[in-house]
Amino acid sequence: MPKPSKTGPSTSSFQDGTIVVTSQQSRFHVDAVDAPTSKDIDVKDLTLSVGGRDLLDHAHLRIVEGVHYVLAGRNGTGKSSLLRALAERRVPGVPRNLRLLLLGQTRVSSDVLAESDETESDTLKVLEHVTRSDRRRECALQDANRMFSLTDEIAHSNKIVTTVRSLQLEQAKQELAEARLIAARRSGARGLRARQMLIEREKEVEEAQKRYDEAGSAEDEQEATRIGLDMLEATRLALEAMDAGSTEARARTILLGLRFSQEQIEKPVKSLSGGWQTRCDLACALIQKTDVLMLDEPTNFLDLPAIVWLERYITKSLAGTTVIVVTHDRDFADAIADEVLLVRLAPAKTLEVFKGNLTEYESEKRRQIRRMTKMAEAQERQTEHMKETIAKNVKAAKRTGDDKKLKQAASRRKKLEERTGLEVGQRGGRFRLNRDLAGWHNSNRDGIEIPEFDPPVTITLLEQPETLRHTGPLFSFDRVSYTYPKSGVWTLKDIDLAMHPGERVGLAGLNGSGKSTLVKLLMGAATGQDPRPTKGTITVHSKAKFACYSQHAVEELETIGKQDPQRTALSHLMKLPDWTGDEQAARGTLAKLGLRGNTVTDIPLAALSGGQRVRVALAEVFCNSPHLLVLDEVTTHLDADTIDALIEALKLWPGALLVITHDRHFMRCVVDREKPVRTEEEDESSEESDSDAGTPGMVYHVRKAGLRKLERGMQQYEEIVAKTVDKLGI
Repeated sequence: MPKPSKTGPSTSSFQDGTIVVTSQQSRFHVDAVDAPTSKDIDVKDLTLSVGGRDLLDHAHLRIVEGVHYVLAGRNGTGKSSLLRALAERRVPGVPRNLRLLLLGQTRVSSDVLAESDETESDTLKVLEHVTRSDRRRECALQDANRMFSLTDEIAHSNKIVTTVRSLQLEQAKQELAEARLIAARRSGARGLRARQMLIEREKEVEEAQKRYDEAGSAEDEQEATRIGLDMLEATRLALEAMDAGSTEARARTILLGLRFSQEQIEKPVKSLSGGWQTRCDLACALIQKTDVLMLDEPTNFLDLPAIVWLERYITKSLAGTTVIVVTHDRDFADAIADEVLLVRLAPAKTLEVFKGNLTEYESEKRRQIRRMTKMAEAQERQTEHMKETIAKNVKAAKRTGDDKKLKQAASRRKKLEERTGLEVGQRGGRFRLNRDLAGWHNSNRDGIEIPEFDPPVTITLLEQPETLRHTGPLFSFDRVSYTYPKSGVWTLKDIDLAMHPGERVGLAGLNGSGKSTLVKLLMGAATGQDPRPTKGTITVHSKAKFACYSQHAVEELETIGKQDPQRTALSHLMKLPDWTGDEQAARGTLAKLGLRGNTVTDIPLAALSGGQRVRVALAEVFCNSPHLLVLDEVTTHLDADTIDALIEALKLWPGALLVITHDRHFMRCVVDREKPVRTEEEDESSEESDSDAGTPGMVYHVRKAGLRKLERGMQQYEEIVAKTVDKLGI
C-alpha cells in the first residue's frame, strides 16, 4: 500500500462497532497539544457511516466557540450518530483539550461525568447526585481531602509519603492514557513526535511506580511534603477556576427550574419515575463546566414551563459555552439558535450552515428559490430571443451571401454560450470573472442553480368519519370529579366540558395536572370500562367512534415487538381487532402515513425507529374512522418536517380533535388554526388555502384539578408560563 504524501492531505479514521468516521488531515492540522487554547472544531471531508450506510459524505463541520447551534434534519439522517461520534471522540481532528458532553435521548455520555457506585447511587439523593456528577470536580475534591487529612497526621511520615507518591502515580497514569490516544491517531512526523512523547510518559509511570514502592526515607518525607503542598495549591486553584463552591447552589437552581419540587430534590434518584430521571440527567448535563455541550432532544418529557426555563438558561447562563442541540420543537429551536446546521438527505449527505434560526432559514430559502427561478426563467426567455435573432441574421446573410454577417452571427452564438449563467457576483453586484469564478470551467459564468428543500414529507389521513345522523355533542362532562383510590386528593374536580363534531380542543398544563386522567375517563366512558368518575357523569354519543393516540404508544409497540419478534408493522395492523381489510388495504394505509416497501414487511416492530412507530400507532387509531381523535403528545418522536406534514393533514381532516401537547407550534396550528408566518409573495399565493383553515378551536388550562378556558388560546397560556418562569429567575 503506498504511503500518503507528507505534504498532501491524508485520511484518518476511527472504527468501533458499526460506526465509522473519517476526515481529512494533513501535517499542518491543529490537534490536541498543538493548540491548547483553541476551542473551535474545524473538520473537513467528514464522512460518517453506521452499519455500512453513509449518513454524511465529505461534509465540512465547523463549530465556533460560544455559538449556539441547532442540528436539524429528518429522522435517520445521522444527527444523533454525529453527536455520539463527537462525544466519544471518534472524529479525527477534534482537539483533545476540548471538554465534550452529550446528553443523549437516553443517558449522559462524556469524559466529565462522574461514575458512582451502583449501591451508593441507589440511596443517593437527587441534589447530591447532580452535585457530584462532575468527575473533574469530584476528583479534585477527593485529592484535596486526601492531602488535607495529612495535616492532622504529621507524625505518620510514611502515610504522607505514600499518599503523595500515590497521587503522582495516578497523575502519571492519566497522562499516559492521554498520550496513547494521541499517538494512536497521528501519523507521519506528528505521529513520530507523539510516539516519542508516549515513550516518555511510559518511563514516567515506571519511575512513579518505583518511587511509590520504595518510599520511606527522611529525604522522601521532605520532598513529599514539598510536592504535596504544591499539589494542594494547584488543586485549590483548579477548584476555584471551576467555581466548585457554588456547585450545590447552581444544582438547586437548575433542579427548581426543571420543575423539581423541594420534596423531590431530597428523594433518592431511584425513587423517581423514568421521566423525572431523564430531567435529573438533564440537570447533570447543565451543571457541568464544559467547552461543547450537546443536547439530543432535551425537551422530551418536559412540560412548557420547564422548556421555557431551559430556553432562557441556554441563551443567558450558557451564553459563552458552545451548545449543539437536536430538537424538533420549532419554537424552542428558534429561541436558542444562533446558527442552524442542517443535515441534508441523499444524494447530498452534507451539512448546510445558516446564520439564524430554522424559521428564518426556511423563509430565506424560499426567497432564494423564487429569486433564482425568476432569474433562470428571464435568462431562458432572453436566450431564446437572442437565438431567434441570430437565426434570422444567419438566414438573411445566407440569402444575400454576406460572409461578414455570417461571421458576426457565429461570434454572437459563441458569446451567448460562454456568458449564459449567473450574472450576479458573490457580493450581490455585477459578476466579475476573476473574482467570482475561480478554477477551471467550461464557461465564463456559473450556471444558475435553483436551491431545493429536501423532498417533502407527505401524510394522508385515512377514511373520513361518517356523518352522524343524530345531532348533539360527541361527549359531555357534567360536574365530573375524580380521585385515585386511597389518594385523598382530587385529581379533577367539577369538570364541565363538551365537544361537538369537527371541533378542536386543546388541553395545556403541567405534567401531572390531570390531562391524561381526563382522557382516561373519556375513553373509559366510550368503551364502558374503568376508570369511572368519582362524582358527576360523562355522556357519550351512542353512534360516535372514539380513538386515542397515547403518549406511551411508541413504548407499547416496542414492548409488543419484543414479545413477538416476528411481528412487523404490516402483520401488527392486520392483527388488530378493528381491522377488516386485506393485505393490500393494510399496505395502502401504512403507505399514506409514510411506511412503504420492505419497511412494513421485513423490519420487526421492535427494530423500527420512534418516528416509524408513531406512524404505525396513527394507522392503528385511524383504521376505524373515528369521529373524535385524542392526540396525547403525538409529536414526541417526529422530526420538524413530519410534524408540519401532520399539521397540514389534520387541518383537512373533518373529525373532532382533542389535543394534549407541550409543542406550542403544533397547538397553535392545529387548535388555534394559526396561519404560518410568510413573506408578502407567499401571502398572495396562499390566500385561498388560508380561507379554508376553519374556525379556531378552544384551549383549556388544566390547573388545580380544574379547567379554565383561555380566550386567547395558546398565546395566553404562553404568557402565563412566562410569568411563572420570571419568578424563578436564572
